[in-house]
Amino acid sequence: MSAQPLLPFLPFALPDMGDDEIAEVVDTLKSGWITTGPKAKRFEQAFADFLGDPQIECIAVNSATAGLHLALEAIGLGPGDEVITTTHTFTATAEVVRYLGADVKLVDIDPATLNIDIAAIEAAITPKTRAILPVHYAGLAVDMLAILDIARRHGLRVVEDAAHALPTTLEKELIGTLGSDATVFSFYANKTMTTGEGGMLVTRNPELAKRARVMRLHGMSRDAFDRFTAKVPSWYYEIVAPGFKYNLTDIAAALGLHQLKRLPAFQARREQIADRFNEAFADLPLILPPDAPEGDTHAWHLYAVRLSDDAPITRDAFIEGMYAAGIGCSVHYVPLHLHPYWRDRYALTPEQFPQSQKAFERTVSLPLYTAMSDADVERVVAAVRGLLA
Repeated sequence: MSAQPLLPFLPFALPDMGDDEIAEVVDTLKSGWITTGPKAKRFEQAFADFLGDPQIECIAVNSATAGLHLALEAIGLGPGDEVITTTHTFTATAEVVRYLGADVKLVDIDPATLNIDIAAIEAAITPKTRAILPVHYAGLAVDMLAILDIARRHGLRVVEDAAHALPTTLEKELIGTLGSDATVFSFYANKTMTTGEGGMLVTRNPELAKRARVMRLHGMSRDAFDRFTAKVPSWYYEIVAPGFKYNLTDIAAALGLHQLKRLPAFQARREQIADRFNEAFADLPLILPPDAPEGDTHAWHLYAVRLSDDAPITRDAFIEGMYAAGIGCSVHYVPLHLHPYWRDRYALTPEQFPQSQKAFERTVSLPLYTAMSDADVERVVAAVRGLLA
């Protein structure tokens, strides 16, 4: 009997690119305008239209990290200030605070949602606290109404890390349209839509938007696009601040224009896969990810399961078993309190963050992306059940 052919390795994530994205990039290359130009502006306007609020301004940047940095710089964060955020996140959320010489106050998570613990935010506020930086973990909205209430009562600014949260809703309102000072989305390669690298800072505050635009491109008093497309001599500019190099290219924006159009279909497919996983894993020793409340949307950027205490294998052995079956997995996240820089700077211990620590030791993110076929989904189901059933 002949051996069964080996299936190709199923990666943890893959972008979903179509002919429209490819044609738009080719058009950009042929146009001669490949850095920040007309398509970046179109993308900003399309994103504002998607959010559906004419008061919101959108600033395209080359990463969500850049967007978070710009937002915090624009609110005047600096040395002596503190920002409260979750330990259960990627380091970018916290490192941008340190860029500005301010300090991070890390707090634990809600064990049900893996989002930041609202009560812990209030308990962490000190006279130095300047801002709250919540993260919408895996695509499930944080309780922003409670956070905004805390911010109002204590006179704090709020910048949302929405890298996972497009198109997440809370109380049927899109993340990005709530009452925070700024919200930042990611278009990294594994996100719910992608420009390869890129992000979007959105705000209703015109002064914050103006500052972010200046600082996005070297602190120049005039936008490079305006200088190089003007029909009259316009070579003169002034540097009004020591800015950064955070602009999004037209090549990246070309992808974004069409990825944004496909976002509703992307979300529907992600939800379909998540529903299949929920059904297939309901009887296994797993804590499945929480769904959005009735009437709201979960972006399903991640499908992160937690092995129950009675699971027959450890998390690490589970991941090894999945890789042996030809399926990639990941872990979101190694909490910040375990990384040498954050641990040593703030003398952090696992005991300070019991919920995040337990979640980390038990969590694995399974593949969930729109380029997966139904057969791919069933491969994941079969491999998980083979290890745990």
